[in-house]
Amino acid sequence: MSVNLGMPAAPAPVLAPRRQTRQIKVGKVLVGGDAPISVQSMTTTKTTDINATLQQIAELTATGCDIVRVAVPSQDDADALPIIAMKSQIPVIADIHFQPRYVFAAIDAGCAAVRVNPGNIKQFDDKVAEIAKAASDAGVSLRIGVNAGSLDKRLLAKYGAPTPEALVESALWEASLFEDVGFHDFKISVKHNDPVVMVRAYEMLSEKCDYPLHLGVTEAGPAFQGTIKSSVAFGALLSKGIGDTIRVSLSAPPAEEVKVGLKILESLNLRPRKLDIVSCPSCGRAQVDVYTLAEQVTKGLEGMQAPLRVAVMGCVVNGPGEAREADLGVASGNGKGQIFVKGEVIKTVPEDEIVETLIIEAQRLAAEMGEIGTPAVSVS
Repeated sequence: MSVNLGMPAAPAPVLAPRRQTRQIKVGKVLVGGDAPISVQSMTTTKTTDINATLQQIAELTATGCDIVRVAVPSQDDADALPIIAMKSQIPVIADIHFQPRYVFAAIDAGCAAVRVNPGNIKQFDDKVAEIAKAASDAGVSLRIGVNAGSLDKRLLAKYGAPTPEALVESALWEASLFEDVGFHDFKISVKHNDPVVMVRAYEMLSEKCDYPLHLGVTEAGPAFQGTIKSSVAFGALLSKGIGDTIRVSLSAPPAEEVKVGLKILESLNLRPRKLDIVSCPSCGRAQVDVYTLAEQVTKGLEGMQAPLRVAVMGCVVNGPGEAREADLGVASGNGKGQIFVKGEVIKTVPEDEIVETLIIEAQRLAAEMGEIGTPAVSVS
């Protein structure tokens, strides 16, 4: 009897079917409905610095970002939008706060979408019909982006805090204003820095409307903390089929946000898995330096796009089994490592040759699949 080893065949199992939502367009990217869950980030450059902003967008695009948002706090930023929107390889969303006139400037500039914050745009409610017409005429979608830190003062007074109920009421109120003028091309976010509050808000919102939802834990924190918060919150919602597009908010370079977001989706089989490195946490049974081996292999295969599972194992208990079930693996011990390819031992090498051997074999397997990706880091 043959056993299929390595990466699971498509379609991969998921924890729950996707929530059925309306579908909108953000430029060339579809959001909602049966479209793949998209990953977003936001530039950290001054939007007025067009070259720096476009360079950062290019980096995000190369990392796998689907949609990018740029800040528009001033008229100078609005003036930079036409060139940025035209030259960006991925759809650009203009992030608007305080001034409704920048919404119209972003639409005129050719941005794919505009994020509006109902909590802090003065006289926003009075401009809804005008905004809806301009967006509809230009084929531009909107995001109604509610944030705990900028919630409408009327709702803060009503609820006493940015509770899930307050966030949802704010979002649905603004949605109703657009609905009243026949505009439905928008997605909604109800972000909070507390994953528990955020999850409950999105659960409540998903029960009350069928608009696509943009997931985010706002001000999630530095890279480690923010990754944990976002992973927990997104996992809780995505495992129930809630969420159509995501942004991991980190106090870190934007490309790191994209990497984390993609890996979250891959981990839940909501994106095709690419390189997946399985390594043991090490323990008293380990007879090699697993930490260093795993780190060097990860670095050496950085950028590889092939859907390979690579197992880096350091003991004789779980090592052979994990290495055998991966596309490529090593079971290490006593200063040497058995190299497995597709379940078969192909060679045994000294410990100091394990990393180089794994990288060479991974490149060979990727080449056979036609998916080399970026060159691996050389090992000296």
